[in-house]
Amino acid sequence: MRGLAVIGAAVLMAGVTGVVGMTAGCANTSGLVGGWRAPAFADLQQMCGAGQRDYGADTHAVYSAVYDAYVANRHGKLTQDQFCGFQAGLAQHYSAPGGDAQARNAWITYLNAQRAQAVTWRASADPTLRGG
Repeated sequence: MRGLAVIGAAVLMAGVTGVVGMTAGCANTSGLVGGWRAPAFADLQQMCGAGQRDYGADTHAVYSAVYDAYVANRHGKLTQDQFCGFQAGLAQHYSAPGGDAQARNAWITYLNAQRAQAVTWRASADPTLRGG
């Protein structure tokens, strides 16, 4: 009987360790490589036929905005043209760190406004983002 308890505890611990390990892995990638029902950032970028853009340290923020716009697009609240225009605007306005501080500040201001817009679009399509 004791042997079964030890085996059961070992199996339980292996399962917990596996879940913790999986959670830690997901937290590190933040969806950039895809995951549970979320396409990878490269796949979202390719939906509009554009090449993959490197946003450096801003990649997670840009992915978040593009993913929110994608959810709205997938639920019919944003047309494909609007979705692609949104991505094109981000690519056009991107200013890499290390350049002109004024251009960098303009990019951050633009990105934050676009993130807010994308959340608004997603909230119109995704009931989990509505008040409550």
